[in-house]
Amino acid sequence: MKEGPSCGQDCNGHARSLPIVILALAMLGLGVVWQLQLGTPTCTVHPHAAHTHGVLWQWQPGTPYFMVNILLLASYLLVGWPILRLAVRNVVKGQVLDENFLMGIASIGAIAIGKTAEAAAVMVFYALGEYFQDKAVDKSRRSITALLDMRPEYANLLTPGGLVRTSPEAVQVGQHILVKPGERVPLDGVVREGGSSLDTSALTGESLPRSVGLGDTALAGMVNTTGVFTLEVSKVYADSAVARILQLVEQASERKAPTERFITTFARVYTPAVVAGAVLIAVVPPLVIPGASFSAWLYRALIMLVISCPCALVVSVPLTYFGGIGAASRQGVLFKGANYLDALAKVSTIAFDKTGTLTHGHFSVIRVEPRSGLSEQETLALAAAVAGHSNHPISRAIARAYGKAMKAPHVANTRELVGQGLEAMIDGSAVLLGNGQLMAERGVAIPPVQGEENTVHLAHDGKWMGSIIVADILRHETPSVIAGLRRLGIRTLWMLSGDRKDIASKVAKDLTLDGYAAELLPADKVAAVDTLREAEAHSGGKLAFIGDGINDAPVLARADLGVAMGALGSDAAIEAADVVIMPNSLARLPVAISIARFTRRIVRQNIVLSLGFKLGFMALGAAGIVTIWGAVFADVGVALLAVLNASRALRYTGAD
Repeated sequence: MKEGPSCGQDCNGHARSLPIVILALAMLGLGVVWQLQLGTPTCTVHPHAAHTHGVLWQWQPGTPYFMVNILLLASYLLVGWPILRLAVRNVVKGQVLDENFLMGIASIGAIAIGKTAEAAAVMVFYALGEYFQDKAVDKSRRSITALLDMRPEYANLLTPGGLVRTSPEAVQVGQHILVKPGERVPLDGVVREGGSSLDTSALTGESLPRSVGLGDTALAGMVNTTGVFTLEVSKVYADSAVARILQLVEQASERKAPTERFITTFARVYTPAVVAGAVLIAVVPPLVIPGASFSAWLYRALIMLVISCPCALVVSVPLTYFGGIGAASRQGVLFKGANYLDALAKVSTIAFDKTGTLTHGHFSVIRVEPRSGLSEQETLALAAAVAGHSNHPISRAIARAYGKAMKAPHVANTRELVGQGLEAMIDGSAVLLGNGQLMAERGVAIPPVQGEENTVHLAHDGKWMGSIIVADILRHETPSVIAGLRRLGIRTLWMLSGDRKDIASKVAKDLTLDGYAAELLPADKVAAVDTLREAEAHSGGKLAFIGDGINDAPVLARADLGVAMGALGSDAAIEAADVVIMPNSLARLPVAISIARFTRRIVRQNIVLSLGFKLGFMALGAAGIVTIWGAVFADVGVALLAVLNASRALRYTGAD
């Protein structure tokens, strides 16, 4: 994983152990107190020192002032030597104008004009500030590392010779592995024996355990909490859910947001400009202003150099985005780069796929309408007896709704009629299960169908026995998500669906969407997104598309921001998307938008805070109002404030 944000040229490369910083701070404090007790040396003993503000007197060997300066210099070198060494190394490499160079020449210049205490203070407080900055960056990195602590260490491979512990990378598709209680599922696969309850929080953010049994899918990274089960591997480790997540998060910090790129470019221009300004302040006034002291104006120039270090900006802005990515990851939302975090903050139009995004993506029985004296359960049981012999999605929904095993001897001669339904013999009687076209062809009288759902009719010996209404129902969270997006100020909400117009119309109406388009092929969806993007471009907003299927991959890639749904979404959709919502829950979308906007607000706050304070203090320093002690606050203090502000992004949960 990338080492995280850095400040300028290797700002985080210094050795800043806390004991060394504390020792240097103690020596500085002792030296300053001792100096204050001694007071300002007079010029009677060494009159030649007058023009140097007592510098020669203070450095005369054997005097208390000499001992004070030795103590302050020791404090300076204890924390400053790594910075000076790095500055020299960077100069040799041609990287001259970085913060190490600025701090080096500013502090050495202060020592040259007799401001040893100020020079030591600059280095000590700079080192202290850098220590806290490093701690903040490490905390962000550890948070994401903890999130990614889902990498399985081994797999229990079932072989003819017994159970063999091996690396997940060595297991091939089709092989069987055993997962014991407390172990992390090492690879994606299908349960072939046994069952258990799985902790899916590392992948999805969901706290509720998921039960799995025969035929269910388990994903790498989930934790087995109770039983033992055998898994048939369906994907090699490199293609598993956990490997995809790790890859997404590891790559995220490498893609900079536009603001980050601006700050990097700004620092390259800003630092040379400040150095040039400091040189002019040190040289020009003594030449043009009568009586102006070169040492006084040099002191002002050194103050400017201390203040001008761009560390607050160069550290805090990437750290904020890093924190925002970490906060979103803890909520189960993975950004493939900070630039996509920035883009989501600007989204004002969202287009949804219907099936699998707004809806569950599979059929469910929503209503049973019995006739001829049958109860709902009897009607469903008769229909399920026939449907249980078919793999059609509607047939599976009916069988699943009944939920009881069918007795095979009762059903015979089952035949699937393409595009119409099923026919079978049950206890010697003909049973039909299908649409209105099948009923009409077999002469079964049925009432007119009302509504837009899929209606499946049941007939027994040529007599209509009732109907079963099947539909792909809305996710339970979808209405509240739409309302939440409205509250966030999303102006336009559209639905783009390949489903029939009557079904899409009902869903759009139920959710009060701003518009919809139905019966779309993948190319049609791309064209529809292009139209929405053109309308949005005039207002400066961004368009996001939310989808989950293979057919959504082209439009996910085409939108300003593509968001793929779920760990169980298609590989093509996840690959094409910019953001992945791992819990397969639409409820995380408003959370992701809130985190993106909060992160962007902190970035703006830190830019205003850093530039405002620095420019203000530089003006005061040039005017001779601020001393180096004030410059230390303007540099280190502002940097710490910006870092503390940036760390708020990591703790943000998306709650308003």
